[in-house]
Amino acid sequence: MEDTQRSDMLGQRQVRLEKIEALKKLGVEIYPAKSYKQFHNGEILNNFEKFEGQEVCLAGRVVAWREHGQLLFGNIMDQTGTLQIMIRESELVEDLTKGYLGFDKLTLLDLADFVEVYGTIGKTKTGEISIMVKNIRLLSKALRPIPRKLENKEQIFRRRYLDLTVEPERIKLFERKAKFWQVQRDLLRDEGFLEVEVPVLEAVTGGADAAPFITHHNALNQDFYLRISTELYQKRLIGGGFEKVYTLGPNFRNEGMDDEHLQEYYQLEWYWGYANYRDNMDLVRRLFLEIANKVYGKTQFTTRGHTFDLADEWKEIDYTTVIKERFDIDIFNDSDEKIMKAIKDNHIEMGGDVNRNRMIDTLWKAIRATISGPAYLVNQPKIISPLAKSHKDNPELTERFQVVIAGSELGNGYSEINDPQDQLDRFLEQQALREGGDDEAQMLDIDFVEMLEYGMPPVSGWGHSERVFWFMEDISGREGTFFPQMRIEVENTTKEIYKDKVKFKETVKKEERK
Repeated sequence: MEDTQRSDMLGQRQVRLEKIEALKKLGVEIYPAKSYKQFHNGEILNNFEKFEGQEVCLAGRVVAWREHGQLLFGNIMDQTGTLQIMIRESELVEDLTKGYLGFDKLTLLDLADFVEVYGTIGKTKTGEISIMVKNIRLLSKALRPIPRKLENKEQIFRRRYLDLTVEPERIKLFERKAKFWQVQRDLLRDEGFLEVEVPVLEAVTGGADAAPFITHHNALNQDFYLRISTELYQKRLIGGGFEKVYTLGPNFRNEGMDDEHLQEYYQLEWYWGYANYRDNMDLVRRLFLEIANKVYGKTQFTTRGHTFDLADEWKEIDYTTVIKERFDIDIFNDSDEKIMKAIKDNHIEMGGDVNRNRMIDTLWKAIRATISGPAYLVNQPKIISPLAKSHKDNPELTERFQVVIAGSELGNGYSEINDPQDQLDRFLEQQALREGGDDEAQMLDIDFVEMLEYGMPPVSGWGHSERVFWFMEDISGREGTFFPQMRIEVENTTKEIYKDKVKFKETVKKEERK
């Protein structure tokens, strides 16, 4: 294992390179293409009675190494857990033509190497489940040692591959995330929904209020946008004859970063023909309960300082009524000056461009922060819901709902507009805001209006992002994402190692970025 006389990173790396040369001289393949691994460590640990006394082939990363004369103990880790290996000098068989190392050559292995072991499953005198090794073979030589702990969150996000090794529980978190999505796919399949693909590059972006990323399509010589939503294309499919469709994939919004918002994130979005928003409210509630029960085995959660139980009654909160009750503001008739006074008098922070829509929604967000939920927000006004169908008995309000949990909105649902003239009017209102300087207002999509003129049946849509997962785990967005976007930075040791082969740009210091 490591040479204590050369303990710095560069020194340890050099020692490992020297070991590679020694292994090559022995004819040992350092990075073989194939492993003969038969079982995961977790299978052995969870089913010891089944495997006891059996000879098996296992593999994993060496994470511990303890020498006791002619006896050696170690631990190998794979995705499912850590298993002890026991190597007795008298029982280890060397065959360098097959890559099997003898006992005297085990010094050529290091912590963090990947190895394959063949032997018998049993227990040591202390009762620990182990594999009694007959053959050990190198699968991959690690040139750098694994740190015991990453220094800070920035290191965790930049080197997630190390984080997963140092903190194996993080693997379990992301396994839950995969199950989080799979449970939803399963329920939608059982409900008759079809997963569909829609463009990531869009000539006109829409379906949400957000600033898009812009890229250029060289072949078409035209700017395109990374999608901010899958809505308008899915509704085109409903117009084309599909009745239940959904997408699960990344959306992109060129906005600020915080613990609950990333510029690239995964979203589940579906559209249900011949249904309205009330039908979707029921389906969404059942979906949330399905996630809670099948991923977590519970319905009560604590997150962001709120505790909520998804099995409780989901109360309905009326948008206009709650603002009137809390701030004495009539969102339809009171002046902009009165609304702004309510914001200032209550010391509410307001971001973005100042317009009537944003001022009204700022008041709602101040109320929302106090609601633990689960609850539905209903009856949002048409002026802030450009894609939702209006109520038959009150055209100023829309058939829209949002799920409110732990002080946040965790999704949007609508009875969708299928009147082409109504949709055009909404688009034109948004376009006017956009031309007035609101980069997050929606673009006019005349092609979508054209589709509506050919006819689209009644349809209800719903979408939620992976924020639902972050909330259930009570973690930030970056903690719940494998590789969140970060500024490119190269670690100093890497610069030193490759300085003669790679030209590195100078890293901009934080104080210079401001």
